[in-house]
Amino acid sequence: MKTCALVGAAEFNKDDFLARHEVGMFDFIIAVDGGFAYLEELGIKPDMAVGDFDSLGYVPRCRRVSRYPIKKDKSDMELALEQALFWDQEVMYVYGALSGRLDHTVANLQLFAKFSEKGAEVTGIGNDFAVHTVTGPDVYELPEGLPEGSTVSVLAANDVVAGIIERGMEYSLNDEQLTNRSSRGISNTLLAEALETGAAVAVENGTLYVFHSLETQDFSYTE
Repeated sequence: MKTCALVGAAEFNKDDFLARHEVGMFDFIIAVDGGFAYLEELGIKPDMAVGDFDSLGYVPRCRRVSRYPIKKDKSDMELALEQALFWDQEVMYVYGALSGRLDHTVANLQLFAKFSEKGAEVTGIGNDFAVHTVTGPDVYELPEGLPEGSTVSVLAANDVVAGIIERGMEYSLNDEQLTNRSSRGISNTLLAEALETGAAVAVENGTLYVFHSLETQDFSYTE
């Protein structure tokens, strides 16, 4: 599957991005408005730049530039995610989207769910955590390299998310449901045995946010 990195203008986890980039994980890179400056600082030329570029302050020179008016009905990130789908990117890692203004962060989480429901695999990368959206019926295998005792939280993106099964955690759900009006599912703990057998979250219906710490080992990549 094709994998895309989208880089927004909020706090940027440069180390995680470079670790994945250096092993060739990304087939396509989209700079989202001010995220272009982060990539320019690293000497990385994105395949595309998207936005109204009010945060960046100028229209960048790029292989492909999609410029939009400042007054519009969609955020730059939503427009960039649409472009990623247009270019057949099935796996999306989103940087610079989970910090800064809280309203922007909430809006981006809603977009992650929307595009997950369109069939994309969407993972947002923060400074010390990741959030992956799982739309049922599907199973998300948590990444290898998560430390024992690390926190895993699951939260519903819909009114009801049904058939949730967790494996490898201290307080695992077993074919249960969560709603987006409940805090149940937050702050679970990864068991030591999960380091060998793996940990996973399955969903039958609905979309679930899975929050976890970032991997502590080097990324491996196989074409």
